Amino acid sequence: MKKRILAFAVVATLCVGVFAGCQPTGTQTQTQTGDTTVEGSPDDEYSIRVGHVLAQIHPYQLGLEKLSELADEKSGGQIQIDVFHSSTLGNERDMLEALQLGTQEMVLVSTAVLSSFTDKFLVFDLPFLFATTDQARTVCDSELGQEILTSVEDSGFKGLVFFENGFRNVTNSKAPILVPDDLKGLKIRTMESPMHMAAFSVLGADPTPMAMGELFTALQQKTIDGQENPLAIIESSKLYEVQEFISLTGHFYAPAPLFMSTTYFDSLPADIQDVILEASREAQAYERGLLDTMNEELYVTLTDRGIIISEVDKAPFIEAVQPVYAEWIGDGAGLVETDIYNRVMDMIK
Repeated sequence: MKKRILAFAVVATLCVGVFAGCQPTGTQTQTQTGDTTVEGSPDDEYSIRVGHVLAQIHPYQLGLEKLSELADEKSGGQIQIDVFHSSTLGNERDMLEALQLGTQEMVLVSTAVLSSFTDKFLVFDLPFLFATTDQARTVCDSELGQEILTSVEDSGFKGLVFFENGFRNVTNSKAPILVPDDLKGLKIRTMESPMHMAAFSVLGADPTPMAMGELFTALQQKTIDGQENPLAIIESSKLYEVQEFISLTGHFYAPAPLFMSTTYFDSLPADIQDVILEASREAQAYERGLLDTMNEELYVTLTDRGIIISEVDKAPFIEAVQPVYAEWIGDGAGLVETDIYNRVMDMIK
């Protein structure tokens, strides 16, 4: 009987120790960091991995590094964000699926890859929708932009902010593209977007969807003739080494939504959520500023690298892609919603 009582006492002592070990360590404190007060244990740490597919010197990377710095500072060291560039964590679709599975916390992607999850982002795939960066940013930062950004939360993606990639331009290794006819027969790498492919098809090109990680080799081996990307990617991914001509078509504007796993975000304390949102907004402004500066400088930089850069009259290109608008704007599945398109047009007019 004494042995049995002693055994119960040992078990009870062990249980107390186990439950005590499950409790948060440290003293509950409040840390004032900028505009946000972080409450909770200073020993709590939040490790976040964020991935993207572009090069280490692209504004994506620098903007995310700024996000990491701001989150660390504003949380008093509780939030640690590690940034992975150049498709280290996979291509954009891989990383979105990782967010859904809970094996990755954050990702910065293009909008074209989101078409399989929602139709809301499709409006950004319309060719020549925006004439200026200011127009595009006005839409992204508007109430409508926020509606679009948060439309995929049920799919597992918590929209934080829109970073930016800028306007996409055509490059190739054969001749300057000055009018739509110059594209005829050219094999052009596009994103995996049906609307992007449709636009290049009506312009006479042979659109070839391809992951970013495969692009340089395909251009180098001349399995494709050209591609289309913003100047910052042409520079940071060294595409100028395998392309001779750039035409400033500015045919698509490329916003870049920053997502966190909805499940992971919802699991965070409210004060940590606030820090992430605040840091994301500040990092967004920083990244856009970097892109503006880079775009101003790259015309000269790329010319000095021996690239032939051509200004183009966009009017004939805009006229040529009108069938895309007729085909892709409507109220059915897989189309740009008429209401969204009309609200965008009201803003930019």
